[in-house]
Amino acid sequence: MGALQPIWVVIIFTIVILKPISGFASTLEVDYYHQTCPQVESIVSETVRNATVHDPKVPARILRMFFHDCFIRGCDASVLLDSTRSNKAEKDGPPNISLRSFYVIDDAKSKLEAVCPRTVSCSDVLAIAARDVVTLSGGPYWEVLKGRKDGKISKASDTRDLPAPTFNATTLIQSFAKRGLSIKDLVALSGGHTLGFSHCSSFEGRIRNFSLTKDVDPSMDQWFAEKLRTNCHKPNKERNAGEFLDFTSAVFDNDYYGRLVRGQGVFVSDQDLYSDYRTRWMVEAFWRDQSLFFREFKDSMVRLGRVGVKGDDDGEVRIKCRVVN
Repeated sequence: MGALQPIWVVIIFTIVILKPISGFASTLEVDYYHQTCPQVESIVSETVRNATVHDPKVPARILRMFFHDCFIRGCDASVLLDSTRSNKAEKDGPPNISLRSFYVIDDAKSKLEAVCPRTVSCSDVLAIAARDVVTLSGGPYWEVLKGRKDGKISKASDTRDLPAPTFNATTLIQSFAKRGLSIKDLVALSGGHTLGFSHCSSFEGRIRNFSLTKDVDPSMDQWFAEKLRTNCHKPNKERNAGEFLDFTSAVFDNDYYGRLVRGQGVFVSDQDLYSDYRTRWMVEAFWRDQSLFFREFKDSMVRLGRVGVKGDDDGEVRIKCRVVN
């Protein structure tokens, strides 16, 4: 039976992939800008590469930015809009205050406006950049579907719908399902944490006063819990104290899943993927086979990139990503 397990893993994943997707836009195309702006991918890629050379934190920040954008109003670049006197935008909502590197998208967009004015949407720029930071970090490459329009609405209050680090597997599955994403998408996209970092405040509840009878979350490896407690002093005077979500945080690989298997997930939302029977086998499969993880991550990123896509009726191509036209 053990020798047959990888075959069944492939079969089950295939079934999940072929399941009909509801609520997805069908107007996106790989060659959407083939005639109007053939330089789009090279311009975005060069901009991302140059930014990463000067700041190695850029890949993790851009990938997180893409997730947070798509999970609110769909992939419409609403997370890029600045707040105004009359409106507090998504980027200033509590979960997004720590988002950084918006300048990378601004820079790429400015270069595109110089050669292809009013043509390439900010949401497409962000989608391409998210792919590029994964590839630059050693992860897989995929063809990005394009043709999104930029949203005109961005509200900080909507950020309460973002999946939180305290969510368990059931809550995460429900959150992803609302966006038309499967359990497989949840586990594969969570692998994006291979480039992630968390401040102590996001997991403090797991390492101190966890419950009336347990000071530390019993699902956490004891050595790892002590490491986190050492890094996160009480009171904590170090503003940037925290923990990487992957021991190889600068490289896009499958080490994240190995940490979950060893009880070293940082968030409840991470570790519960291994605790829950519906997701545990996928975590193990991705840990055993990095190429399988890469294939499923690519597929899930394409699916995520189609969530809530705007068309001409409810979107626009912004000239500047921080403001509506």
